[in-house]
Amino acid sequence: MQLSDITPVLLTRDEEPNLGRTLAQLTWAGDVIVVDSFSTDATVDIAKRFPNVRVFQREFDTLAAQSNYGLQQARTPWVLLLDADYFVPAAFVDELRTIEPAAGVRAYRSAFRYAVGGKPLRASLYPPRVVLLHREHANVWQDGHAHRVAVDGDEAMLQSKIVHDDRKSFARFLERQKRYMREEADKLRHADPLTLKLSGRLRKLIVVAPFAVLFHTLFGKGLILDGLPGLRYTWERFVAELILSREMLRRS
Repeated sequence: MQLSDITPVLLTRDEEPNLGRTLAQLTWAGDVIVVDSFSTDATVDIAKRFPNVRVFQREFDTLAAQSNYGLQQARTPWVLLLDADYFVPAAFVDELRTIEPAAGVRAYRSAFRYAVGGKPLRASLYPPRVVLLHREHANVWQDGHAHRVAVDGDEAMLQSKIVHDDRKSFARFLERQKRYMREEADKLRHADPLTLKLSGRLRKLIVVAPFAVLFHTLFGKGLILDGLPGLRYTWERFVAELILSREMLRRS
């Protein structure tokens, strides 16, 4: 695969603290698409400083719809679907150059190295996800608060990791989690219990989940050894689960 076959697509909404750093790692791409949900900060101005970036503004409805809109704007067969706080390291780009898709492979999944304030953590709860996909054989669908990729074909796993490093404030984190967890609570309430993974069944226990996540993150994942960044990550996950428990209680 050649890098000219790939278009990075990013979704933004008030991503001033992250976007410049992310776009600076995408100068290898001839075309980068930013789908912005009418940011009120300097997000759009930052994007326009990069000559390889095209900015489209679209009123936000769902992450899936924003993503599919971005896929429609791409001119290449492959798309690298990114969040604005995904930092693409040089090793990841080097791997993209070496990819030779096997017959039937239409998407590639990547694991993530989570960072807080630029410091990588030894582990996180952030799962691998499809990031590289063939535009004609994939689409994005909404799953609770998350957006996922449905692939018409096979998937493969990339060896290099993308760095997740969100520099937005804790206030922005809270604002985002309140919205996300309302959507997640609706999903859990209407889901067939037999289809839920262990994490979903645990979340339905409501007040158990925040403390289970707290201990699993600190001691199971070892983030107690990562100093203040590890404690901040653990605190954020604990707070997010508390918000979800509140939503489950409120709407039960």
